[in-house]
Amino acid sequence: MKVDSPNDTARLASELRLAVGRVTRRLRQAHAVGDVSLSGVSVLARLARDGSESPTSLAEAERVRPQAMASTLALLEQRGLVRRSPDPADGRRSILEITDEGRAVLAERRSASVHRLGAVLDEFTAEERATLASALPLLDRLAERL
Repeated sequence: MKVDSPNDTARLASELRLAVGRVTRRLRQAHAVGDVSLSGVSVLARLARDGSESPTSLAEAERVRPQAMASTLALLEQRGLVRRSPDPADGRRSILEITDEGRAVLAERRSASVHRLGAVLDEFTAEERATLASALPLLDRLAERL
Protein backbone atom coordinates (compact mmCIF):
# COMPACT_ATOMS: atom_id res chain seq x y z
CA MET A 1 0.00 0.00 0.00
CA LYS A 2 1.40 3.38 -0.91
CA VAL A 3 1.04 6.22 1.57
CA ASP A 4 2.09 9.27 -0.39
CA SER A 5 -1.09 11.34 -0.12
CA PRO A 6 -3.50 12.33 2.65
CA ASN A 7 -6.04 9.90 1.18
CA ASP A 8 -3.48 7.09 1.41
CA THR A 9 -2.78 8.00 5.04
CA ALA A 10 -6.50 8.02 5.84
CA ARG A 11 -6.90 4.58 4.25
CA LEU A 12 -3.89 3.28 6.23
CA ALA A 13 -5.39 4.68 9.45
CA SER A 14 -8.72 3.00 8.72
CA GLU A 15 -7.16 -0.37 7.89
CA LEU A 16 -4.85 -0.22 10.90
CA ARG A 17 -7.80 0.52 13.21
CA LEU A 18 -9.72 -2.44 11.81
CA ALA A 19 -6.78 -4.85 12.02
CA VAL A 20 -5.81 -3.89 15.58
CA GLY A 21 -9.47 -4.04 16.61
CA ARG A 22 -9.82 -7.57 15.21
CA VAL A 23 -6.69 -8.78 17.02
CA THR A 24 -7.89 -7.24 20.29
CA ARG A 25 -11.39 -8.72 19.95
CA ARG A 26 -10.06 -12.18 19.16
CA LEU A 27 -7.72 -12.15 22.16
CA ARG A 28 -10.53 -10.85 24.37
CA GLN A 29 -12.92 -13.56 23.13
CA ALA A 30 -10.40 -16.26 24.02
CA HIS A 31 -10.79 -15.57 27.73
CA ALA A 32 -13.52 -17.11 29.86
CA VAL A 33 -16.62 -15.25 30.93
CA GLY A 34 -15.97 -13.71 34.34
CA ASP A 35 -12.29 -13.35 33.59
CA VAL A 36 -10.57 -10.03 34.30
CA SER A 37 -11.51 -7.43 31.68
CA LEU A 38 -9.00 -5.95 29.28
CA SER A 39 -9.10 -2.67 31.21
CA GLY A 40 -8.54 -4.59 34.45
CA VAL A 41 -5.55 -6.38 32.97
CA SER A 42 -4.17 -3.06 31.78
CA VAL A 43 -4.45 -1.62 35.31
CA LEU A 44 -2.81 -4.71 36.83
CA ALA A 45 0.02 -4.50 34.30
CA ARG A 46 0.56 -0.80 35.05
CA LEU A 47 0.62 -1.40 38.82
CA ALA A 48 2.99 -4.35 38.40
CA ARG A 49 5.32 -2.30 36.20
CA ASP A 50 5.13 1.16 37.81
CA GLY A 51 4.25 0.39 41.42
CA SER A 52 1.54 1.88 43.63
CA GLU A 53 -0.67 4.59 42.15
CA SER A 54 -3.65 6.70 43.12
CA PRO A 55 -6.98 6.12 41.35
CA THR A 56 -6.67 9.57 39.76
CA SER A 57 -3.21 8.91 38.32
CA LEU A 58 -4.34 5.49 37.08
CA ALA A 59 -7.31 7.10 35.30
CA GLU A 60 -5.02 9.69 33.72
CA ALA A 61 -2.44 7.09 32.67
CA GLU A 62 -5.10 4.80 31.21
CA ARG A 63 -6.89 7.77 29.63
CA VAL A 64 -10.28 6.93 31.09
CA ARG A 65 -12.76 8.92 33.17
CA PRO A 66 -12.31 8.66 36.94
CA GLN A 67 -15.77 7.00 37.19
CA ALA A 68 -14.73 4.25 34.76
CA MET A 69 -11.50 3.71 36.69
CA ALA A 70 -13.47 3.53 39.96
CA SER A 71 -15.60 0.71 38.51
CA THR A 72 -12.55 -1.18 37.26
CA LEU A 73 -10.77 -0.79 40.60
CA ALA A 74 -13.85 -1.87 42.58
CA LEU A 75 -14.00 -5.14 40.61
CA LEU A 76 -10.26 -5.73 41.02
CA GLU A 77 -10.52 -5.01 44.74
CA GLN A 78 -13.50 -7.36 45.20
CA ARG A 79 -11.47 -10.15 43.61
CA GLY A 80 -8.47 -9.39 45.83
CA LEU A 81 -6.27 -8.45 42.86
CA VAL A 82 -5.44 -4.97 44.17
CA ARG A 83 -5.19 -3.56 47.68
CA ARG A 84 -6.16 -0.02 48.69
CA SER A 85 -4.40 1.82 51.49
CA PRO A 86 -4.17 5.44 52.66
CA ASP A 87 -1.60 7.60 50.90
CA PRO A 88 1.19 8.18 53.45
CA ALA A 89 1.75 11.68 52.03
CA ASP A 90 -1.95 12.65 52.04
CA GLY A 91 -4.35 10.58 54.16
CA ARG A 92 -7.35 11.89 52.19
CA ARG A 93 -6.17 10.01 49.11
CA SER A 94 -5.82 6.29 48.60
CA ILE A 95 -3.09 4.33 46.90
CA LEU A 96 -3.58 1.04 45.10
CA GLU A 97 -1.08 -1.75 44.72
CA ILE A 98 -1.24 -5.10 43.00
CA THR A 99 -1.51 -8.15 45.27
CA ASP A 100 0.25 -11.48 44.83
CA GLU A 101 -3.02 -12.88 43.51
CA GLY A 102 -3.20 -9.99 41.05
CA ARG A 103 0.32 -10.79 39.84
CA ALA A 104 -0.66 -14.44 39.39
CA VAL A 105 -3.77 -13.53 37.37
CA LEU A 106 -1.71 -11.14 35.25
CA ALA A 107 0.93 -13.79 34.57
CA GLU A 108 -1.72 -16.37 33.69
CA ARG A 109 -3.55 -13.97 31.38
CA ARG A 110 -0.33 -12.92 29.68
CA SER A 111 0.74 -16.52 29.33
CA ALA A 112 -2.55 -17.51 27.67
CA SER A 113 -2.46 -14.57 25.25
CA VAL A 114 1.22 -15.02 24.47
CA HIS A 115 0.69 -18.74 23.89
CA ARG A 116 -2.23 -18.07 21.56
CA LEU A 117 -0.33 -15.38 19.64
CA GLY A 118 2.79 -17.57 19.50
CA ALA A 119 0.87 -20.51 18.08
CA VAL A 120 -0.49 -18.35 15.29
CA LEU A 121 2.85 -16.63 14.66
CA ASP A 122 4.44 -20.07 14.23
CA GLU A 123 2.31 -20.37 11.08
CA PHE A 124 3.90 -17.21 9.64
CA THR A 125 7.15 -17.26 7.69
CA ALA A 126 10.34 -15.97 9.29
CA GLU A 127 10.17 -12.95 6.99
CA GLU A 128 6.58 -12.19 8.03
CA ARG A 129 7.52 -12.45 11.73
CA ALA A 130 10.48 -10.12 11.11
CA THR A 131 8.16 -7.62 9.41
CA LEU A 132 5.81 -7.70 12.41
CA ALA A 133 8.75 -7.33 14.81
CA SER A 134 10.05 -4.30 12.92
CA ALA A 135 6.61 -2.63 13.23
CA LEU A 136 6.45 -2.96 17.04
CA PRO A 137 8.37 0.26 17.86
CA LEU A 138 6.09 2.17 15.49
CA LEU A 139 2.97 0.67 17.07
CA ASP A 140 4.26 1.58 20.54
CA ARG A 141 4.94 5.14 19.40
CA LEU A 142 1.48 5.32 17.81
CA ALA A 143 -0.16 4.13 21.05
CA GLU A 144 1.75 6.72 23.10
CA ARG A 145 0.63 9.57 20.84
CA LEU A 146 -3.07 8.66 20.71
